[in-house]
Amino acid sequence: MRIITLILFFILILLQIKLWLGEGGFRDVARLETRVEAQRQQNSDLLQRNAELQAEVEDLRERLDAVEERARNELGLIKPDEKFYQVVPPPTGNPETGDKKGEG
Repeated sequence: MRIITLILFFILILLQIKLWLGEGGFRDVARLETRVEAQRQQNSDLLQRNAELQAEVEDLRERLDAVEERARNELGLIKPDEKFYQVVPPPTGNPETGDKKGEG
């Protein structure tokens, strides 16, 4: 009877080791749950980005002024009767020595 008890106890120990450390055990499940959550977050971010891009496409399809605004901002286009002025910020640094900020 004692031998059967020891064999059953040994089998129980092996099953516990398999459950906690083996393939498909608790560690693997926890690791997979973490990966699934990260993938869900990435999917959510991509869905939001797709919605923003779809809204932008619809805006460009429906409104001519949206196309004009994009051409002005991204391509620097102006109308034939307009004048273009570019404002250049003054250089930073010490005007007496001519040193620019960040050099030296």
